[in-house]
Amino acid sequence: MIGANLLPGGLQVLSIARDAWTVAIFALIGVLLLGCGSASTDGSPTDAPTIGASSSGPTANPTGGSSQVTDGVNPILATTVLRVGEQRVAFLLAGPQGIIQDPTARVTPVFLGSGADGSEVPAAASQAQFHLWPYGVRGSYSTQLVFDRPGRWRLDIETEGTVEPTVVRLQIDVPEQSHIPDIGSVPPTGNNKTLDTVPSLEQLTTDYEPDPDLYSMTIDQAIASGMPSVIVFATPAFCSSPTCGPQVDTVSMLKDLRAPEANFIHVELYDNPAEIQGDLGRAELVPFAKDWGFTTIPDWSNESWVFVLDTKGRIHQRFEGYATLEELDSALGAASNPAS
Repeated sequence: MIGANLLPGGLQVLSIARDAWTVAIFALIGVLLLGCGSASTDGSPTDAPTIGASSSGPTANPTGGSSQVTDGVNPILATTVLRVGEQRVAFLLAGPQGIIQDPTARVTPVFLGSGADGSEVPAAASQAQFHLWPYGVRGSYSTQLVFDRPGRWRLDIETEGTVEPTVVRLQIDVPEQSHIPDIGSVPPTGNNKTLDTVPSLEQLTTDYEPDPDLYSMTIDQAIASGMPSVIVFATPAFCSSPTCGPQVDTVSMLKDLRAPEANFIHVELYDNPAEIQGDLGRAELVPFAKDWGFTTIPDWSNESWVFVLDTKGRIHQRFEGYATLEELDSALGAASNPAS
């Protein structure tokens, strides 16, 4: 069933309802499931942890930091790869009744201990927007934040739209740089398989309803094409979170809106999808997963990544975890007219 919804700014979104089995799987994942499980040595995912909500005390976060639960609201960092500079940061707010869905939240980054006295140095605050994930089960906030130095930081997050706003704090570690290809760089080469090199879609993807258009070009061809590109790395059937399948769907929707203005590619993170149905123990990562830095992420378990490339083949924006159609469309529009 295909319908149309209107996002802010007049962007028309095609909404696609998958079959009942897939929707049931999403329901079983649970309202408070966070998609950041630990990985085994062969890249296969293990059980993802659930988000706990309590009245006080710190909880673990993927960056090695901790969150301070306030009034039963637990902040969960969805962007685990951080570095100095400006970047998109996403997070969830889990309350006793489920994921908080206030339209906006105010985020103030605070550097912890810049001098001998250990004084805190707040940076510029930013407003985060809430984005509902597909099927309306859960969602996250995202915003652009600037970290001007490496070290220990805290995010002070204040919800808005409530009678008495709640402030929660989330401590994170920000390194000098990340191992994932960054904005402004030309990404590593990738001679991914396409429909020209294998006989069937089953050998290219674990997606239950694959879009053949996403498997017609290699990353190398996209970089050399002189056109902007959207490349999604995801394993829909075996992702450790409920966002990989919807993320591929969202890239396909963007393709329907913007083709032939750009290239659109899905790269299955597992190199042998046809061999691992029902037996993930046989899974092998694509050969260039290491080159793209995915295997360097602590506790990484095949969470999706999307890279938007400009007309010169440089990375204009990167998204860890789920990125909405509106976010991707905005990044693609900017990437279509890069600065020289």
